[in-house]
Amino acid sequence: MTKKVCQGRLSMGEEKAEQEVANYRMVNTREGMHDGHHHGSSDSFFPGLIDDVALNCLARVSRSDYPSLSCINKRYHTLLNLKKSGSLYELRKQLGIVEHWVYLVCDPRGWEAFDPIRKRWMTLPKIPCDDCFNHADKESLAVGSELLVFGREMFEFAIWKYGLICRGWVKCEGMNHPRCLFGSGTCGSIAILAGGTDKNGKVLKSAELYDSSLGKWEILPNMHTQRKLCSGFFMDGKFYVIGGMSSPTVPLTCGEEYDLETRKWRKIEAMSPNVSGAAHAPPLVAVVDNQLYAVESLTNMVKKYDKVKNTWDELGRLPVRADSSDGWGLAFKACGGELLVVGGQRVPEGVAIVLNSWSPKSGVNNGNLDWKVLGVKENVGVFVYNCAVMGC
Repeated sequence: MTKKVCQGRLSMGEEKAEQEVANYRMVNTREGMHDGHHHGSSDSFFPGLIDDVALNCLARVSRSDYPSLSCINKRYHTLLNLKKSGSLYELRKQLGIVEHWVYLVCDPRGWEAFDPIRKRWMTLPKIPCDDCFNHADKESLAVGSELLVFGREMFEFAIWKYGLICRGWVKCEGMNHPRCLFGSGTCGSIAILAGGTDKNGKVLKSAELYDSSLGKWEILPNMHTQRKLCSGFFMDGKFYVIGGMSSPTVPLTCGEEYDLETRKWRKIEAMSPNVSGAAHAPPLVAVVDNQLYAVESLTNMVKKYDKVKNTWDELGRLPVRADSSDGWGLAFKACGGELLVVGGQRVPEGVAIVLNSWSPKSGVNNGNLDWKVLGVKENVGVFVYNCAVMGC
């Protein structure tokens, strides 16, 4: 069911959502014919335009404007706040409209979102969690139109999710095997989490798939090797996990590939770009246009993976330093067709969190990468605690 998402097909939840969008259009078109929506009524989306045309126009509006649009009238509010039907995000998906936003935490004040196109920062509501979760280490990922944040409450692991449609936090259904320090990757409406440790510190080889369109977790076959502090990603329709530690003293250089069709793992020796110890951050990796890139924090170099040779080629240096803190406090992500680096950097006013991007299509110029500054966030320190990129 869910395995077809990464191959250009829809999961059962997505098919249902698409049908609900169609039903929303049909019902509202009928209502409009009876109550004057198609004849300039103040309740129409755009006076003089049929709803089908108006919806196609609204789907092209930047989603950073949605909160303002929802205040115009009841119809806008209903359209932009529906949780189960009529989602404008589903229509955007059908039309191939995607905006990539960066979600990050750099200080205790909580999560913020950054729109790289509008250069606009937005503060998310506080997570209504207990103090233990609020102050504990957390992990995050963006899947579909949800931001998932993983952490630990007083007695157990917990997952909070922020939904773009409801614009609020709710408790997410827990995993079958709760964990932390795992590797994860997302593809469309699904995410896969692999490895990590349980609440007693046992290193795991288990994996689970989350379908955001259904809000459900599914147990996957075990990996060949147990690992924690690893990284995950999707590439060419398959999920990969790389690096990490199999025990407190044994680093891993191998990777594993999970085929969603055959439901089998394949071990890939010497896939990790560098060997890291327990004090080192999980591998900093990102995939752009099905090409894998990584940061070698010891040298501050960006590398590209050669799938055929199973080797890594150096491209150029980072715009920030990763070696000073063993890779911690730095985010390395894919953002649309570009690589994104988020970290502390010196600016004229002192130090700030700076978002830099580089497009692999622009090539390498004499060993240099043409990084451009997307945004700057001042007065939040120099450490990135969590970062995720959502495209929808």
